[in-house]
Amino acid sequence: MDFQQYYESRKKLVNNFLEKRMEKRGISNVDDAMKYSLLAGGKRLRPIMLMATAEAVGANGYDFLPAACGLEMIHTYSLIHDDLPCMDNDDYRRGRLTNHKVFGEAMAVLAGDGLLTLAFEVMLEQRNVKPSTLVEVVHETAMCAGNFGMVGGQALDLDAENRQISAKELKTLHEGKTGAMFIAAVRGGAHLAGATDEQLLALTHFAELIGLAFQIEDDILDVTSTEEELGKPIGSDEKNNKSTYVSLFGLETARKMADDTTKEALACLDSFGEKAEPLREIARLMTNRKN
Repeated sequence: MDFQQYYESRKKLVNNFLEKRMEKRGISNVDDAMKYSLLAGGKRLRPIMLMATAEAVGANGYDFLPAACGLEMIHTYSLIHDDLPCMDNDDYRRGRLTNHKVFGEAMAVLAGDGLLTLAFEVMLEQRNVKPSTLVEVVHETAMCAGNFGMVGGQALDLDAENRQISAKELKTLHEGKTGAMFIAAVRGGAHLAGATDEQLLALTHFAELIGLAFQIEDDILDVTSTEEELGKPIGSDEKNNKSTYVSLFGLETARKMADDTTKEALACLDSFGEKAEPLREIARLMTNRKN
C-alpha cells in the first residue's frame, strides 16, 4: 500500500467513526452545530498520527480509533472557539462559513464545549488496553489540551496581539497552542501500543519538533497561499497584528527553519525502521502542504 492509500484508508476510518458516533443525539439542537464542524472534513492529522505512532511501535493502529477520534473532537472544538469574534474573528473555515456565522456565537461556544466533553467520553470508551494505560493517555491529553498546553497557548496568543514578541516567546506560544496536541497524539499512540521508555522519549522529541515545523509552515502559508487553497482567509495573522515566524525572520529564513526542523524530527525516528515509514510520510505531509 502506498502512502496515499494508507492515509486515505485511515482518514475514512476516522470519518466513519465520527459520523457513526454523532448519530447518537443529545437533548438539544447543539448536536447540529457540533456535527457541522466535526464532519466538515479536514486532514484528520492528529488521529492518524496516533494510529501511525502505534504502528511504529508495533501495534495495530485500527485498535485505537476511540482514543484517536477523541483527539479530533478536541481539535475541532478548538477551531470553533478560535474562529469566534472574541478570538480570531474568522468567517470561513475549511471552505465554508464558520460555526458562529451559521449557528450564532452562543451556540458555537456550546458546540465547542460539547465536543471537548464528548472527546473524553469517547476516549474512555477505548477497550483492549489496561485501565492504567488509558488513564495515563486521557490524563496527558487533558494536560496537552488545557492551560499547560493548547488553551494556555491560545491565551498567550491573545496577549501577544498588537505587540512585537521575541522568538522565544513565539516558540513557547506555539508549543502550547499548536504543538501540544501533536504531542498528545504521538504519546497517546505510543502509550497505547506499549512503547518502551526509550521509544517514548524519541517519539516525544519527534512530536515536539514536527509540531514546531507545522506551525512555521502555517505562518508561511498565511502569506503565500490563496484563500481557495487554505479554505479560510489569508493574512489573518497580519490582520490581528500577530507576530509570526515570517514576520520575525523573513520568508526565506522561515522556510529554511521549517525544512531543518522537519529533518531533525525525522531523525528521531531512525531507530524505528520500516514500521515508522507512515509516520515519516505524515511528517513530510505536514510541512509540505497547501492548506
